[in-house]
Amino acid sequence: MNTAITVGVDGSRTAWSALAWAAEDAERRGLPLRIVHVSEPWSAEHPLGASSDEKTLGEQCERLLADAAEQARALAPEARISTLLLAGAVIERLKTESETADTVVVGSRGRGGFSGLVLGSVGLSLAGYAKCPLVVVRTLPHGGSGEVVVGYDGSPCADMAVEYALVQAAARHARLRVLHGRRYPVMAPHPAGYGPLPVDETPEIGQRLIACGEKYPDIELIESIVSEHPVPALAKASRAADLVVLGSRGLGGFTGLMLGSVSHGVLHRAYCPVAVVNAPERRS
Repeated sequence: MNTAITVGVDGSRTAWSALAWAAEDAERRGLPLRIVHVSEPWSAEHPLGASSDEKTLGEQCERLLADAAEQARALAPEARISTLLLAGAVIERLKTESETADTVVVGSRGRGGFSGLVLGSVGLSLAGYAKCPLVVVRTLPHGGSGEVVVGYDGSPCADMAVEYALVQAAARHARLRVLHGRRYPVMAPHPAGYGPLPVDETPEIGQRLIACGEKYPDIELIESIVSEHPVPALAKASRAADLVVLGSRGLGGFTGLMLGSVSHGVLHRAYCPVAVVNAPERRS
């Protein structure tokens, strides 16, 4: 049985966007769609001050899932759809779901927290810890550009990101733009008044991308080299992309951290859905 695309819903605006993205992706890729709502056990079944004829929390949760399933069927009538009501801490239950899912999809902001923040605690906490690709959806692209963008720096997480990006591009019949920047050495001798020269990794990265592209010969693969910081470069590319794909950790930074600064920055600034992918050794 194929693993499912799992989407977490809580009734928020971005959760409905996440549901739409997940439903369409499930139908496009021929995978089951699993709609999950997590009810935290410390929430009161009968809110204080509620009248006796109002729905209980459990009834509200079941109604939410039923509405989500109805909307998903309207968007993706060919998809196999199931719903599941879970009890527990939202982040921990979704982490558990990620152990068997093909992809976990969440909205960028839930019902809780501060409305001024771009990325909520659930998406931020899951990114880097999910056992499968995590897609964070704030808004859906209008019309679709036919392009998937992946950030690549040659790290193990980036290799996995390219693999997922190729799958997405193939399912969408889209081109794949591989964006990578020239890396600058931390300590490099250079003439007074000049910055360090970039490390030219273009030939090596190009060869690795050719090998990846051989698996999907029908996909148009475009290599884009940028000299600016990857966060604004990827944010800019996200304006014209259907999806941006990133590895959770790149070559730089602190190895003890589960989410790198680039992934963190792009999640906050992207204009389209963002997928964050972990390398297998980071999932164990």
